[in-house]
Amino acid sequence: MISGYVLGESLRPGAVFQPQGLRPRLRGVSRLDVSHSAAAGQPPSWTLVEWETDGDDVAALAEAFAEVLEPENGWYADFTAGDEHVVVFAGKVFRYRRGDEAGRAEAVAYGRSVGTPEHQLDWKEWPVDRTNS
Repeated sequence: MISGYVLGESLRPGAVFQPQGLRPRLRGVSRLDVSHSAAAGQPPSWTLVEWETDGDDVAALAEAFAEVLEPENGWYADFTAGDEHVVVFAGKVFRYRRGDEAGRAEAVAYGRSVGTPEHQLDWKEWPVDRTNS
């Protein structure tokens, strides 16, 4: 199973997310007030879309995200597939084993280089325990 989140605001206007051969299922949608931490050029509220799929084509899923993400402000999406963590920016994909500090550091460095605010480079190493949230 592959699961993750994407922010609705991180998608390019007019973009359509349709990964070939995968059928993502919606697990939940929530709105977040991030007015206290949104960076310049980012909206004060975000739409968090939680999804999952039984498909196993990690590369196709990552490329589908890379094609639809907004390149401005360093937006990214991330997800897990087994013990692999995937972080996707517009046009760029990072894949590393969860717990691989060097792999994570490479993705974080890239995020900084494309303008992701430092405090937003804090993605969790999935799966997150939702029973305590």
